[in-house]
Amino acid sequence: MSASSDTSPGATGHEAAVVLPANLHARPAGQLARAAGQFSSTIELDFNGKTINPTGVLGVMGLGATAGSTVTVRATGPDAHDAVAALTDVLANAE
Repeated sequence: MSASSDTSPGATGHEAAVVLPANLHARPAGQLARAAGQFSSTIELDFNGKTINPTGVLGVMGLGATAGSTVTVRATGPDAHDAVAALTDVLANAE
């Protein structure tokens, strides 16, 4: 996993890229949606030119991300760092 954050004054954005160990099927998509729903920051999941809000299971599954793919998690808001950390953890441990 690699991560970067915007360190400009007042910045509240953070992002990280994760290489998936497994396909984004129903179980990890559900875990990701539940985790995303716990944060007040605006969260986006990017894959292969598509950007979605990961709070919906069908949207996450609709990305079609497969094992070995790189997915980017991006968040902006007061808890952006924690949101990205939690979602990258879910993605990195998908089975």
